[in-house]
Amino acid sequence: MEQEQIKKYVSAAFGVGALLLAFAAWNYSDAFSKSIQPSSFRSFSVSAEGRAVSIPDVAEFTFSLVTQGGKDMTKIQAENTNKMNKAIAFVKANGVDDKDVKTQNYSLQPRYQYYSCANPESSVRPCPPPEIVGYEINQTVLVKVRDFAKVGEILAGVVNNGANSVSSFQFTIDDPTSVQDTARAEAIQKAKTKAEALAKVGGFSVGRLLGITEGGNYPRPMMLDYATKGFGGAETSVAPSIAPGSQETTVNVTLQYEIK
Repeated sequence: MEQEQIKKYVSAAFGVGALLLAFAAWNYSDAFSKSIQPSSFRSFSVSAEGRAVSIPDVAEFTFSLVTQGGKDMTKIQAENTNKMNKAIAFVKANGVDDKDVKTQNYSLQPRYQYYSCANPESSVRPCPPPEIVGYEINQTVLVKVRDFAKVGEILAGVVNNGANSVSSFQFTIDDPTSVQDTARAEAIQKAKTKAEALAKVGGFSVGRLLGITEGGNYPRPMMLDYATKGFGGAETSVAPSIAPGSQETTVNVTLQYEIK
C-alpha cells in the first residue's frame, strides 16, 4: 500500500515537472520569437526629417571632344589625342590636380554610308550593304575644381583649347558624410520627441526601439550645361560668372517603438 502511494507521488511529480518544463519551453519560444520578430509586439512608428545646410567645396563638370575622320584610325586617334591633351594640359595648368581629372568615356565608332533601295525599278538588284566611310571618337573627361575663383576661366578655357562642349556642371561637397550625420542626428532627435508626445496623448509608454529605417534626399545641386556656341565660339568665349551658394541636405528616418 505504501509503495503504491509512493508511485502515485512520483507520477504526480513527473506530471507537474513535465507541465513546468512545457510552460518554460513555451515561454522561452515566445520570448525568442518576439526578439527576432519585432512586429509581434504591439508597436507604433514615427517619422521625422532632419536638415543641414552646407557650403559646397567642389565644382564638377565634364567636357567632351568629338573627332571625326576617314578610314585611317591611326590618324583620327592622333588628332583626338592632341586636342584632348591640350585641353587637359590647360586644366592642370590652372591648378587642378591629376587626381581631379578623370577620363569618363572613350569610344571609337565607325561612320556608315547607307544606300536607299526604295526605287521599284531597281528592286531586282541587291541593295548594297552599309559601307564604312570613316570613324568617330567621342571622349569625355570629368574635372573637379576646388579653387572657385578659377571655375569660370576653366569652363571657358577648355572650349578654347579644343573641347566641343562642357556639360553637367554642379557644385557639390567632396565628402558629404559629416553633413549627412548632422541631418540624421536632427531627424532622430525629432522622431524621439514625436514618439514621447504621441505616447503621452495616447496614454501609453514608449518601450524599446524595435527598428529604424532611413531615407535620404541628399542635395542635387543646380546643373548648368554649356556648349561651344554658348560661349560665343571657340575663339571668343568669355568666362561665365559662377557662384556656389549653399546646399541643404535632408535625411528622413522612421523609428518603430514597442508600446508599454
